[in-house]
Amino acid sequence: MDQTPIYALDFDGVICDSAIETAITGWKVATQLWSDMAGTVPTEAHINQFRQLRPLLETGYESILFMRLLQQGESVETITGHIADFLKELEGDTDALKKLFGQTRDQWIEQARAEWLEMNPLFAGVTDKLQVLNGSPWYIITTKQERFVEEILKVNQIELAPENIFGLDAKLSKEAVLLRLQEKHGDTPLCFVEDRLETLINVQSNIQLKAVNLQLADWGYNTEQDKATAQNKGIPLISLPEFLHD
Repeated sequence: MDQTPIYALDFDGVICDSAIETAITGWKVATQLWSDMAGTVPTEAHINQFRQLRPLLETGYESILFMRLLQQGESVETITGHIADFLKELEGDTDALKKLFGQTRDQWIEQARAEWLEMNPLFAGVTDKLQVLNGSPWYIITTKQERFVEEILKVNQIELAPENIFGLDAKLSKEAVLLRLQEKHGDTPLCFVEDRLETLINVQSNIQLKAVNLQLADWGYNTEQDKATAQNKGIPLISLPEFLHD
């Protein structure tokens, strides 16, 4: 039996360094929601602050609120310390905001595709790694909408069947996707590479997924505290060079 693991990879923070694009898209949406932001663009300082906040973000549309708070002068420390309270402001509007976020991305791509793609570079060496993986099944599990993942893969000449991409539109948790893949591939081991610690902890806590090999991508959107917590919980860290040459 072939025991080469089947990779299930997160997208943002593992494959793609999308922080700048996510910040700008969030700002673009915010200009549509708050009249005092109309016609404005984020400064380099706003983008740098967003990078510090990026580990707190679970789904792209939450960047709308993050960028609004930064524009209003809230500090990274304040947002970090009160993140749960701030995110409550989005409750009830989630579906509408996700739709608007996706539509705003669509418009950006339509109007300036090259610029949008430039804001979504793959991490160094990842293209070659994914092209090597094409010799066996592999999957993307992400909270990004599938069409944006497909657009970025296409421009980087990475072939992956649409049915191997599980994104926001699938309306499935990452645990649910892993359960499906585990059932599909039987005894072949799964390796799930993710940069969000909370997601890995949820998978680790699921007794049905105890056979999945979990790895925290240390080049992604996580903090030093996340890395320490992962090690304490027995979740291995993997560096970019290790991932590329595994």
